[in-house]
Amino acid sequence: MRILVTGASGVVGTEVAERLAADAGPGGIVRTARRAAGGDSGPVPWNIGAEAAPEPLTGRPWDVIVHTAASTRWTMSRQEATDANIRTLRAVLGLAGPDTHVVHVSTAYVGGVRSAEDLRGEEFEGYRNGYEWSKAVCEEIVATEHRGPATIVRPPLVLGRRGDGLINRFSGPYSLFPALVTGLAAVAVGDPDGYAEIAPVDEVAEVIAQAALGTAPGAPRTEVISAGEDSMRLSDLVRITCETLNAFRAEHGVDPIAQPPTVSTDSWNRFFLPLAAQWLSPVQQEAVRLLAMFQSYTSMSRPFEPTHKVADPGGVMAAAVRHWAQSKPRQALGRTVPWTMINAA
Repeated sequence: MRILVTGASGVVGTEVAERLAADAGPGGIVRTARRAAGGDSGPVPWNIGAEAAPEPLTGRPWDVIVHTAASTRWTMSRQEATDANIRTLRAVLGLAGPDTHVVHVSTAYVGGVRSAEDLRGEEFEGYRNGYEWSKAVCEEIVATEHRGPATIVRPPLVLGRRGDGLINRFSGPYSLFPALVTGLAAVAVGDPDGYAEIAPVDEVAEVIAQAALGTAPGAPRTEVISAGEDSMRLSDLVRITCETLNAFRAEHGVDPIAQPPTVSTDSWNRFFLPLAAQWLSPVQQEAVRLLAMFQSYTSMSRPFEPTHKVADPGGVMAAAVRHWAQSKPRQALGRTVPWTMINAA
């Protein structure tokens, strides 16, 4: 079996390639990444969509293509999202034959609530950002333009491995941890009882690997990774994060951080933020802008319906926070600086 893994140096792609190599043997796996040194043992360098596929990837169709390569930035414009995710998918599908099983990694949030009232909703047809919108378009492309078997895998926010929290890059939800330590996350915005869906990267990779190595489906199949009704709530996420950080700080004789209060999204956007914005420093304003993007992800009105259920998401959260703290001790043990009014006399 010949399997191609794109985005093999990314958070999910790294784990997927390792699992596939362990189960199928390294000889059957070819990895590709945009930034790669190449060589016999490394990923094949390929800037997907911007250049033609290199010779090692062409010649004959693949048995399986696992497409994990993507930009997950929530700040992309429509054109940036098109170039980063939609154009790259079409380039990868150019390597697929009619019998190639395409395993496409999407996001669970394409199935979430859409609203024209969301930030930039009109630009992205009701989706909250260019990442979600482009992933929804990609799912449609896989289902309609690829004539062979296809599996769509939809993970939620991805954190480190279940047991030890290991992950190859701190991105996305990890920006919350230093914000809590420094005091930039002065409040938690959202519904404290809202659902906060997360999944460990090793379980996400396992679902993808099982799809790649299993029997190809006769019709497009969708796998949703979620804790469902057992998902953490926003209040759980903030509490577990602060408790884990404070346990680490206590081990090093450092004072604990305070758990921030929760303010509803409506109250924050309508009252608190407009009144406070004029007094915030540029750094605080940027922190508010970035953390605001988590509002609709960490306090959903209803959970996803899983085909693969994540057990004990609180334990996954604690392991991820602990690993981040151990890897970034200077940040984890840093001093909290309360918000101040820069224009105050």
